[in-house]
Amino acid sequence: MAAIKSKRVYEEAVKGDGLRILVDRLWPRGVKKEAAGWDEWLKELAPSTELRNWFGHEREKWPEFRRKYKEELKSNAAVADFIAAHKKNKTITLLYSAKDTEHNQALVLQEYLEELMP
Repeated sequence: MAAIKSKRVYEEAVKGDGLRILVDRLWPRGVKKEAAGWDEWLKELAPSTELRNWFGHEREKWPEFRRKYKEELKSNAAVADFIAAHKKNKTITLLYSAKDTEHNQALVLQEYLEELMP
């Protein structure tokens, strides 16, 4: 089983990050493409624009956001593609740009993938 971690895209890359994957739908503010420190950008794994806008990082919406995002992931073909492509990676770090390190889509995606990846 791959170890899946998450961290802010603005944090420095370290050797233990393994494969670094940006999972935001939008390009992170202030990051130049030539300075991007990740291996892949999989915006299709991010929450839909509608769900992202509804959530707006309002903590009181967190439980409902988690539920709705997991529902989106269940019908998202990109999840199966991700698992097939990355099941042999030892370490995967999901990168996000949100300021809130405890209430963001990468944590939900991490939890969801950990349940599915062998």
